[in-house]
Amino acid sequence: QVQLVESGGGLVQPGGSLRLTCTGSRTIYSVMGWYRQGPGKQRSLVATMTDDGTTEYADSVKGRFTISRENLKNSVYLQMNSLMPEDTAVYVCYVKVWSNDLTYWGQGTQVTVSS
Repeated sequence: QVQLVESGGGLVQPGGSLRLTCTGSRTIYSVMGWYRQGPGKQRSLVATMTDDGTTEYADSVKGRFTISRENLKNSVYLQMNSLMPEDTAVYVCYVKVWSNDLTYWGQGTQVTVSS
C-alpha cells in the first residue's frame, strides 16, 4: 500500500505563489503528478512527470506552474506562480507505481486564491 503525504496548500492573493509537495512511500514511481478539483468541477489534470522527465501540463497552467520530482526522496513538487482565482481548488497528488502500474491518490490540499 502506498502512502502519500501532501503539503504546501493555503490561502494566497492573486499573483502570488505556492509550492506543493507530495512524498510517497519508498518505491519507484513511473508517473508522479497533480490533479485538481475546483468547486463544482470535475477533477482534472494539472501536471505530471514520468520517471524519465517527460512532463505534461494543462493548457491553463502552462508558463505559470512547474512540476519537478526527486526520485531519491520519492517526492514530486508543483511550483505555482502568478496564481489566479480560477486556480482555487483541492490539489491532489497522483502516482503510478512502476512495478505494477497501480495508481494512488493523495487526500488533497486546499489552494485558495483570493484577495
